[in-house]
Amino acid sequence: MLGLAHLDRPFDYLIDDQQDELAQPGVRVRVRFSGRLVDGFLLDRIEQSDHPGRLGWLERVVSPESVLDPDLASVCRAVADRYAGTMSDVVRLAIPPRHARTEKEHTEAPETAAPTEPDLTGWSVYPAAASFVESMREGHPRAVWQATSGEDWPTRLAELAAAAAAAGRGSILVVPDQRDLDRLESACAPVFGDRCVTLAAGLGPTARYRRWLAVRRGAADVVLGTRSAVFAPVHDLGLVVIWDDGDDSLNEPRAPYPHPREVAVLRSHRQRCALVIGGFARTTEAHALVASGWAHDLVADRPTVRARTARVVALSAEDRRVAGDPLARSARIPGVAFDAARKAIAADLPVLFSVPRRGYIPSLACARCRAHARCRACHGPLQLDSADAVSCRWCGRPEPNFRCAECGGGEVRALTTGARRTAEELGRAFAEVPITTSGGATISADVDGGARIVVATPGAEPRAEGGYGAAVLLDTWAQLDRADLRAAEDAVRRWMAVGSLVRAHEDGGTLVIVADAALTPVQAMIRWDPVGFADQELAQRVELGFPPAVTMASVDGTARTVSAFVESVELPDGGQMLGPVPLPPGVRPPAGSGEALDGDVERVLLRVPRRDGRLLAESLVAAQVRRNAQHETGPIRVQVDPPTIG
Repeated sequence: MLGLAHLDRPFDYLIDDQQDELAQPGVRVRVRFSGRLVDGFLLDRIEQSDHPGRLGWLERVVSPESVLDPDLASVCRAVADRYAGTMSDVVRLAIPPRHARTEKEHTEAPETAAPTEPDLTGWSVYPAAASFVESMREGHPRAVWQATSGEDWPTRLAELAAAAAAAGRGSILVVPDQRDLDRLESACAPVFGDRCVTLAAGLGPTARYRRWLAVRRGAADVVLGTRSAVFAPVHDLGLVVIWDDGDDSLNEPRAPYPHPREVAVLRSHRQRCALVIGGFARTTEAHALVASGWAHDLVADRPTVRARTARVVALSAEDRRVAGDPLARSARIPGVAFDAARKAIAADLPVLFSVPRRGYIPSLACARCRAHARCRACHGPLQLDSADAVSCRWCGRPEPNFRCAECGGGEVRALTTGARRTAEELGRAFAEVPITTSGGATISADVDGGARIVVATPGAEPRAEGGYGAAVLLDTWAQLDRADLRAAEDAVRRWMAVGSLVRAHEDGGTLVIVADAALTPVQAMIRWDPVGFADQELAQRVELGFPPAVTMASVDGTARTVSAFVESVELPDGGQMLGPVPLPPGVRPPAGSGEALDGDVERVLLRVPRRDGRLLAESLVAAQVRRNAQHETGPIRVQVDPPTIG
């Protein structure tokens, strides 16, 4: 496989009689290309070539195992075209590296029988679920599922996969991280037994390839995994599920940067299989599929949503408890939050405090001029590791004698407070209550019920037996004030993940958001209306011309390489170029640049109407072809629909 854009096409070779039997579509091969041996895949066998020149011979078949079947090859080609990449890069994501010894092992047939019709009582609160499952048996419905607060989503997904298996079809269930994968595996293993495999990077190359081969050979038909599992070669694929598609763990860091949600959309269309995109919140990309009519809603009715949701409290001037406390709107932990925590602890229930920063005090400023405190060695941000230990967050160098570069001041003040400092403060306020921290390198999956305080960072919140009696969202400004297009969307997604861990309001559950109740994201939480919030976000994106209302591509590199590249891109009618603008310090330059983090790195954004997304991708590929053909050097990174723009 050749990773150059101008060579991203099939090449014809002759096959001799000795390799005729082994050389079947999908096998790994070695061929001679431009005088050197390269690895590749045999895509198809044809009787006669259209190539007018002389053909070379296939050197050898590396393995008789057919790993790139026509369906998977078609999906890889479609993903490469969608993201202006090369098929070889996509195939590297889709097919794990070969392990010869594992390939020679015999794969046992599954001992577990296919499940019968599952009990779908848990789906009864979603009115359209029954018709979705019925359509899944005979067609390929697409839906965006809005899980209610406290929903046992791993069990619900296992039931959907069981319904597909009962119809004789396979399933792929994709989740963001290992914690979610462990929960999903616990729900699926009793139902599917050895017919179910998990695919994750943490398995190691041997175990991962063994399980991938089991799927390819038909010994397993239910695949659970993280982002690359969306390419799994499941036979007779009937269902693809993407859970929590807004999680940044699903953002692929390798070219051409395909998002599993978009890969699942392509597979659903090409392989005629059902698709479910689920979560407690909703991304604008998922909502755009519903708004266009391509997918349908799977939502519960409002009485059910209200009955399952905790009571949500925010800071409002109309609230007597806030109006009577002049410091409530400026205090980090106002009295409203303490009242909810004390009430839950008095009822012998755990309380969760969500803090957006880990560590002790992760961000410092000069106490005199308020300039950010920077390391004198690498110019990285300084942090407070304990009550009196200052160090650099980037290089780890201690800074015992801080001097501000702006005014010469020697004192620092906290800009943000981390989870450890928060736990220390709460320990003084609730002296006899045990405190658990979760975040960073120490993440707890579960905590026992009973009176306790849990301090966790976003994404590391442990589940509590029976649910939390109260949860408090602190330092919400740190999530809302980010210079990012998705700041509000990400904040709502994280807050709803916390709220889903809290008991329903009828059972005494309370969610306190330390933020102004008039803010749009906070209003969405008070109403517990992720669909309405996503609809508002999408309307704003349409008005401002940002994804997913348009197709946008970012081009990153040095000023010279970016300028030369965009000049050769032919935008379709209605296309626009935004920039160039310098990327801020700390943004990683393109791979292979060899530049410092604060080097001369620029970004240009190209946007076109959504209907012209394919034309933009083709134009970007054509520009890459011209660049390679003319032997232009210099690092550059092209990304279609980048996850971050601001």
